[in-house]
Amino acid sequence: MTRVAVIGAGKWGRNLVRTFDRLGALACVVENSQKIQEEIGTLFPGVPIFSSLETVWTSDIPAVVIATPVPTHFAIAKAALLAGKDVFVEKPITMQVEEAEELFQIATRLKRVLMVGHLLLYQPAIRWMEDYIKSGELGCIHSLHQRRAQLGRVRQFENVLWSLGVHDIAVMLRLIGEAPKHMMVHGQRVLQQAIEDDVHLHMSFASGISAHLHVSWLWPQQERKLVVIGERGMLVYDETEQEVTLHRKGIRSDLSKHDDGAEVVFSGSDEPLKLEALHFLTCISERAVPLSDGANGVAVISVLSQATELLLKRGRDDE
Repeated sequence: MTRVAVIGAGKWGRNLVRTFDRLGALACVVENSQKIQEEIGTLFPGVPIFSSLETVWTSDIPAVVIATPVPTHFAIAKAALLAGKDVFVEKPITMQVEEAEELFQIATRLKRVLMVGHLLLYQPAIRWMEDYIKSGELGCIHSLHQRRAQLGRVRQFENVLWSLGVHDIAVMLRLIGEAPKHMMVHGQRVLQQAIEDDVHLHMSFASGISAHLHVSWLWPQQERKLVVIGERGMLVYDETEQEVTLHRKGIRSDLSKHDDGAEVVFSGSDEPLKLEALHFLTCISERAVPLSDGANGVAVISVLSQATELLLKRGRDDE
């Protein structure tokens, strides 16, 4: 099996270390923090731990998994690609659209696998919903509605849209299958002067579909739900319960309401992180294009960047 180097073993990076180790694909870990090095050494005895990236660039390890702070993603991913490595980089791929596009171009030119950690795309429930929508059972899709809200964890260097909304935007773009034509966004800054704690993002698409995302870290309870409104029914995905419910209800052409009940049509979940890791390893061995490839990363960052520009304009207008 292909073996990978995991770069960055912090809070989320440790999950990646554990996952690739269980798959028998962990070659080494690269981590600067002495404390984290000691913790990894205790948890994963026998796994080589390095402080220098050059050790990996000059090795025969064919692929890297990057889980470092987001501002470092671009430089590390670019160096990895230029060193001939296949690359998995955690979300968001970069902080700038131009950087994401450059990584995609380099990977394409060098025929390297470039995959972004849009974990929700690998959730079996989302894959089921995508297939169901494509089957036409819901008829025309009118709108998608997502909410990801909870109390904390508050960030100081990125707003709640960048912190919580990346996976949801990736899912919306995947299910709709096109880039947004128009966008509106509203954010509220409560806890910090220049950081939005609560954001509502509204997108419209050339196909006529609308998508609405609400993200907040200033919310009384945890909510993680996706609702798809279709011509013949409605799907509700409860991420916490890992259930998809089909509501056979709607409004007829004469504006009368019909309700033919609801049923859970998908329940349960494999480990999405394991599925994501296996997908990366498969793409490496088969030289295949990942589900969340560089183009997908660019598309998501493009939406985030446009939304951020709109939020900044609103901020200037209010001052």
